[in-house]
Amino acid sequence: MPQKGLKHKVGLEHHGIRNVKKIHWNLSTPDLYEHIIRRQEGILAHLGPVCVTTGEHTGRAPNDKFIVQEPSSQENIWWGKVNKPFTVEQFDALYSRVLAYIQGREVFVQDCYAGTDPKHQLHIRVITENAWHSLFARNMFVQIKDPAKLESHDPGFTIVQVPGFKAVPAIDGTNSEVFVVVDYGKQLVLIGGTSYAGEIKKSVFSVLNYLLPQKNNVLSMHCSANIGRAGDTAIFFGLSGTGKTTLSADPDRELIGDDEHGWSDTGVFNFEGGCYAKVIRLSKEAEPAIHDCTRLFGTILENVRVNRETRKLDLDDSSLTENTRASYPITHIDNAVRSGMGDHPKNVIMLTCDAYGVMPPVAKLTPEQAMYHFISGYTAKVAGTEKGLSREPTAIFSTCFGAPFMTLHPSVYAKMLGEKIAKHHVDCWLVNTGWTGGAYGIGRRMEIAHTRAMIRAILEGQLNNTATWEDPVFGLHIPEKIDGVPEKVLNPRNTWKNPEAYDKKARELAAQFVDNFKEYENSVSKEILAASPRPNPAPSAGQGRIHKLK
Repeated sequence: MPQKGLKHKVGLEHHGIRNVKKIHWNLSTPDLYEHIIRRQEGILAHLGPVCVTTGEHTGRAPNDKFIVQEPSSQENIWWGKVNKPFTVEQFDALYSRVLAYIQGREVFVQDCYAGTDPKHQLHIRVITENAWHSLFARNMFVQIKDPAKLESHDPGFTIVQVPGFKAVPAIDGTNSEVFVVVDYGKQLVLIGGTSYAGEIKKSVFSVLNYLLPQKNNVLSMHCSANIGRAGDTAIFFGLSGTGKTTLSADPDRELIGDDEHGWSDTGVFNFEGGCYAKVIRLSKEAEPAIHDCTRLFGTILENVRVNRETRKLDLDDSSLTENTRASYPITHIDNAVRSGMGDHPKNVIMLTCDAYGVMPPVAKLTPEQAMYHFISGYTAKVAGTEKGLSREPTAIFSTCFGAPFMTLHPSVYAKMLGEKIAKHHVDCWLVNTGWTGGAYGIGRRMEIAHTRAMIRAILEGQLNNTATWEDPVFGLHIPEKIDGVPEKVLNPRNTWKNPEAYDKKARELAAQFVDNFKEYENSVSKEILAASPRPNPAPSAGQGRIHKLK
């Protein structure tokens, strides 16, 4: 029920917010639905989801993200292209203008947790001007069920999101009308100029990436996670569009979470209480669990086309964006782990979406290769996930498979991952969900049925004694045979009509790996550096060398 009349230990005046028209405290999902309809923020679709649009901004805006350069955090931040500085004076002036904007308006507040493990939870407060963004926060973070705990909630971090407020770069020091600014001293995030809800979710992730490794010895990870029937945990690293959500939503395994997790001294835990899945061209046959969630009450469908008369969805329509999304509580997934926690992982799977079509669909990684590929973070950004991308996938390197959200230097996360892999004897794998038979525009996307068969073989231990061959360029150990996967598919060179063209493209990508890794050469061991791909392999390097996976 809405917390009407409830006295809150920490009121909005604590954040400088005064003279508002009305405060809606911790409204339930049905109550927020009523406000969304009343305020014409969205429409009700067939079977119960609510459909909203975000206008011009349908993805994240990385060039508009800043961190306040203040004494308590400035020595720890990985300053550069990802984490750009904002002065204390600029932040104070911008926040003053935001506070003036809020006066006389209705605001919606959600008090919740980030993190399912009680030992590592961050108390957060999300203040929004729209009801649907409040529902998004309620879906995506961990709800507080106890009214007494809601009353005494003392936020460790507060997110103020005002999409209707447009920054003026000449006045505010921003790059555009959009801004996402984090102040670790004030424990405050300001988001404005954009209605894309993902900015709320990712700003909290960035905060956790700063706090948890330093204070709690928790590795923060951009990954999904699930648990098998034998209690074995698996984690899937990868950027948006690589298949984290799809591949972790396995009917034969229980879902811990689809995007953001911590790895503590006791195991893996979800940062969130919900999922934020891409749904463009979603197939009920290929992804039944996620597809079902698009037909449920409580789900927010972002930029999904809906027929105004029948209220039926068209998940194939990308006229608004390729980055159509569904936000839903994880309880919508029947086989979700209600505690959001699991044991230390048995398998770590690194997902890449290779636009060149030369990476193998699956390969076993040595510990050194695992570290190399974690630091490299090679993938392809899929159109629509960020502002300014072309409609074609763009090959990039995103360290830790999540550079836009890594607040500390990548070596901090890499060192922690290496230590945990060694301590818990974790098997590591690379899986390519991208192209085969040629680069984008020539080849085709890897069949999801084949990828699922590879993942199943990994998780069920089928590859533990399988013979492999070593790729001469990438040095990866590729299984010779997997049930349910044509042998030709396992060797990417064999899927190309012109093998010499494959060799040329593979060497080009290997050279990009080497060039990208120059930034990290001085901060890794010689063993990790030796795991680099080889742009100019010996003529017979790796060919015919058969191994057993160990």
